[in-house]
Formats: sequence, structure tokens, C-alpha cells
Amino acid sequence: MKIIDVIASPGLTGFYFDDQLAIKAGVAHDGFTYNGEPRTPGFRAVRQRGESISVLLILEDGQVAAGDCAAVQYSGAGGRDPLFLAEDFIPIILEEIAPKLVGQELDSFRQLAGVVEHSKRPNGERYHTAIRYGVSQAILDGVAKAKKKTMTEIILQEYDLPLVLEPVPIFAQTGDDRYDNADKAIIKRAGVLPHALINNVETKLGKHGELLMEYVEWLRNRIIMLGGDDYRPVLHIDVYGTIGIAFEDDPQRMVDYLARLEKVAAPLHLRIEGPMDAGSIEGQIEQLKVLRVALKARGVKVEIVADEWCNTYEDIVKFVDAQAADMVQIKTPDLGGIQNTIEAVIYARKFGVGAYVGGSCNETDGGGRTAVHVALATRPDQMLAKPGMGVDEGYMIVHNEMNRTLAVLRRANRL
Repeated sequence: MKIIDVIASPGLTGFYFDDQLAIKAGVAHDGFTYNGEPRTPGFRAVRQRGESISVLLILEDGQVAAGDCAAVQYSGAGGRDPLFLAEDFIPIILEEIAPKLVGQELDSFRQLAGVVEHSKRPNGERYHTAIRYGVSQAILDGVAKAKKKTMTEIILQEYDLPLVLEPVPIFAQTGDDRYDNADKAIIKRAGVLPHALINNVETKLGKHGELLMEYVEWLRNRIIMLGGDDYRPVLHIDVYGTIGIAFEDDPQRMVDYLARLEKVAAPLHLRIEGPMDAGSIEGQIEQLKVLRVALKARGVKVEIVADEWCNTYEDIVKFVDAQAADMVQIKTPDLGGIQNTIEAVIYARKFGVGAYVGGSCNETDGGGRTAVHVALATRPDQMLAKPGMGVDEGYMIVHNEMNRTLAVLRRANRL
């Protein structure tokens, strides 16, 4: 089955692009947006609508395969590729990517995705991560349609993975609405919650960690009250380096605090993402490893999740090789082609490190569904409900795609 044409359409994502540089510089909130001037090149406002591009492969039998190009909320920050706007990148897809795909046989996802992943622009630069991300999704969908299989089955076959007919725990993130949205996640019985967006010491963590302690106590009580005796989700909280700030990166003080937090969370298991930000990948690996070793020496079972400075496949390999974290977040758009996410999960699991197929609130429904197939095939410890920050929509998209796919696979394996 060959690709006979490539077309593209502009789209919207499930959240927004935010100028992290301007926000860190102190621009003020104004309702749902911000006052002030943007500071990151390409931004027209501090917060602007998230944009995507749907890449559509026209197959010779008339079928259409699709993938969504999308970038993370904080585009252009932390060494990431620049702001991804549809009007800027559709011409690149049609003029430079399409000729590489038209006429290609859809017989190998890995081979064809690799062609795009390793191609260079006429100026010698790599293609934007968002382009590689969306085009690889379309290729995976195209190979699945050509072979009349699910995308899960294509990944299983090409990476020689075992079929497991069980769901992967879904992680629901609350955003700043950490109370009402936690209720939503509990009612929907999410396997992991709440993320909670603890990104400020004074207003969210507390100078001594007391605000987060109060929130975790409320959350534990709420789960027990609303969820009943048979519901014990994992608590996964992203603190954006604020614990390190509050406790001056002193590992023993951080261990003392996390030991207290673990007791408050009991009987629920606790994961802390990004406890500190060391300012470099080398420093982050070293500090996370020191904290992880100190926690284990004290018998504290809180798991440490790597996020900051763990962006690409190569970064993930470094964190895993150093055994610097109990779990790595694999941020799907930042890795470029979806095959890199597949390989990152496989690598982490091979060396006993937890894998979290994450991503961004600023993705699309299509990207969320593709991530489900990656998760069902590679078996990470959890995957993010995405896109958006409202719990309901992202959780529905991911949960329903997972259950539909499992139903199809169970039927196929009964025949």
C-alpha cells in the first residue's frame, strides 16, 4: 500500500502556548490570560491559543491516515524548538516532507518514520520536533491501515513485544484547580492523580512545605471518602523544583520532609516529580541520585520522578543509566518521532526504571489516542490523560481509546 498524496490542515490544541520567560519575569494574571509583553521570540502574547497541524496521508485505496503535529505549552523555553504556528509550518510539511513520503510503501513504520526523523532541512537543520511527532503518528496510522491492524499491533510486531490485554493506569492532572479537579479524577477512578501544579513556594508548597502537606492530607481523606475501600490510586505530584528551593537543596532536610509527607499520604503510594532543579542535566542527575539513595537509606518509599532536564531520548538514557530516578517522564512531543517514545519506554523498563508516557496539556485528541497505542504495546507504569487541564475531556479520550483497543485485541485473540 503506497502513499499517493500528503495534505495538511491547521488545528487547535487542548490548551495554550505560554511564554515562560515572561511569566517568570513576573507578568500579572488578568483573568485566564496575562498582562504584559511577551519575551520569547515568536510569541504575540504571553498566553496565546495552542495550534496544531494535522498531517493526512492519502493511501492508494482511498483510506486516509492522520497524525497531529503539536508542541508543548512552554514552547521556545529550556532549549526547546521555537513556537509552533500552523501558518509557519504547513508550507514546510507540504514542500519538504511530502516529497519524501509520496510513493513510499507503508510496510514498515520504523523504517519510514526513521526517514523523516533523520532528514535535514535544506539549511542543514533538523525538522521541528512537532513536525517529526505528527508525521510519525500519521505513518504509524498509515501502516496500521495498510495492514488492517491496530496501531498497538504494529508496534508489538515491529518491536517484538508481548501482547498484554490489560489497561495501563491513567494519570489525571488537575492544573491549578487542584480541589474540584481532584474530585473529578476520584469520581472517574483515575489510577494516578493529581499532578497539582505545585510551582510556587510561597503560594503552593509553603516555605516549610506546609501548604503541600495540608493538600496531601486533604487529598488522602477525599480519596478515602469518595472512592471507598477498593480505590487506592497512586499520588503523583509535580513540584517543579520547589522542594529544593524551600529546603536549600539539602538532601537530608528534603528526606525529612518527604518522610513526613509519606506518612500523611498513607496508605496511598506517593511519587514526587521534579523535587529540585539543578540547572543542568549533569547537576540534575547527580542531585536526584543523591536524594534517591538517601531516601532508600532511611526506608522512605516515596518515588522520585525525573522531569526537568529529561527531555529527549538521549536525556532519558542518561537518567536511566545513572539510576537517578525511580521513574522518568517521557514527554512525547519533546522526543520528536513517536518511535523515540516507544524506544524510551523499552529502554527504561529494560533497566528497571519506571516509565511514564507523559506529554503536554497542549496536545490534541489525535496525539492522545496515538499515545494510548504506544502505552498498550510498551507497557509503561502510567500514561497521561491528555490533552487539556480539565480532567474530563483528556481522561475520556485516553480511557475510551484504551478500552476500544483492548476490546478489539481480545476479540482478535479469541478467533
